[in-house]
Amino acid sequence: MSIDLLFFLAFFPILLAGVMLVGFRISARVTMPITFVVTSLIAYFFWGLSWVHVLASGIQSFFITFDILYIVFAAILLLNFLKHSGGVSAIRKGFQGISPDRRVQVIIIVWLFGSFIEGAAGFGTPAAIVAPLLVALGFPAMAAVILGMMVQSTAVTFGAVGTPILVGVRGGLQNPDLDSRLDYLGLDFMDLLETVTAHAALTHAVVGTLMPFFMVLMLCRFFGKNKSWKEGLEIFPFALFGGLAFTVPYALTGFLLGPEFPSLLGSLVGLSLVVSAAKRGFLLPKQTWEMQDPDEWPQEWLGTLEISHEENGAKPVGLWKAWFPYFLLAILLVMSRLPQLPFRSFLTGISVSYEGILGTGIAANSTPFYLPGSILLVVCVVTYFLHGMNRQQAGKALGESGRMILSAGSVLLFAVAMVRVYINSGENLLDLAAMPIVMAEWVALKVGQVYPLFAPMIGALGAFIAGSNTVSNLMFSLFQFGVAENLSMSTTWILALQAVGAAAGNMIAIHNVVAASATVGLLGREGSVLRRTIFPTIYYLLFTGLIGLLLVLGIGVTDYLS
Repeated sequence: MSIDLLFFLAFFPILLAGVMLVGFRISARVTMPITFVVTSLIAYFFWGLSWVHVLASGIQSFFITFDILYIVFAAILLLNFLKHSGGVSAIRKGFQGISPDRRVQVIIIVWLFGSFIEGAAGFGTPAAIVAPLLVALGFPAMAAVILGMMVQSTAVTFGAVGTPILVGVRGGLQNPDLDSRLDYLGLDFMDLLETVTAHAALTHAVVGTLMPFFMVLMLCRFFGKNKSWKEGLEIFPFALFGGLAFTVPYALTGFLLGPEFPSLLGSLVGLSLVVSAAKRGFLLPKQTWEMQDPDEWPQEWLGTLEISHEENGAKPVGLWKAWFPYFLLAILLVMSRLPQLPFRSFLTGISVSYEGILGTGIAANSTPFYLPGSILLVVCVVTYFLHGMNRQQAGKALGESGRMILSAGSVLLFAVAMVRVYINSGENLLDLAAMPIVMAEWVALKVGQVYPLFAPMIGALGAFIAGSNTVSNLMFSLFQFGVAENLSMSTTWILALQAVGAAAGNMIAIHNVVAASATVGLLGREGSVLRRTIFPTIYYLLFTGLIGLLLVLGIGVTDYLS
């Protein structure tokens, strides 16, 4: 078969999912089982993937789906604990003290607090925490999911304390030949990773600075009283300040300290600067902006997560007590991720695995105590005692949280199963590359010397399919490195474009959208979310590609491996 035909076959399930979700507005509950079946049939008939491998991929998806649902459930549970304890009302009133302007709240909660959670935990956790928190503060569920997806961009490359670089790029690229080449130059593999980190941080800093502005622009245009772009433009100076407050320390950290801390330190510095500036009214418009009245919200905006701001029988909770669970969550996440501390090795040492599923080379593994869900549950227990909750309140929170994720399980299972068939399709009898690699090879073959423009899109493709920057880097780092060498381009810059593109792809990853929608009870409207998040994704990929084109072809940057 020609590579053109293989490309079309590999791309067809993605095209089908996009047409069903976005074009015909069919829910993911219907779309994902269909696309899973279509992907499996293509893998079987055209890639020579056995049915045993397809079934093994399905079993593997149970492990991954459990991990996702565990995080989502625990995030909703924490929010419901705060709801029934009176903590949500205190947080809401606290934001009125910083600024009642909803645009400012988005920059602080989504852009900065969400980026901190991404830096600490990664793997979709920011949307799972930020989206229900926004609903609790009075934002529409649709807006909460869109904004929660948008924050999964700039901070993602260095999420989970640098995992996409330290695990993704290293695991996808390191091999004995490259190690010996680096050794000949007097370098080690960490030197290569630090160079990629510096390039990626600089690119993100340039492109990502405008992301908080795009967040408030979309909020004003689609969810404001006047549906006005102008009302978003009014806060451009403050949004730009909020962007720079994060990206400047983020880029400096990437250059000086490596991949573990850019998102963490950038967001902490940004939070302190932006909250202080907002309290003083620095660069803020004179007129406070508010959303459309909730009574006028269309049904499409509403989820099943309901937060009453008059908690029944809840004692008043002080502001510090209300926020303490989130502070504790952030501290515990960082402590559990730092390799210098003993907690990480202990938590990852307890795992449930299934090696050689059904006699194949496919394996599944879960480290439940290392997942953010376990840390969230610990924080829930602390909240129960700290806020003086009773059993009845805790029971209501558990019941509401459990009911919300039940409907998400089957949707996620089929979405993840489709992903695993894609990734495992390389285990075939015809000696063909896996379906994502075939698509990437086709793009490289067709575009030639303008490849830097398309390198971020390859990364985004991997993240769109897998829902993970780390997995995209694992899949495509060696491929991107090989293309760069064949075209005599800077390998470290092409790898950086891969890492940045993979971060941007998280904004449209289907099972991330499903997971975020589940946290606010918005399942069935995934297509509406994707129709909005595709625009910031295109912006991110286009400008990243143009930067790569300018540097690699225009200026002609090189590296020690060129």
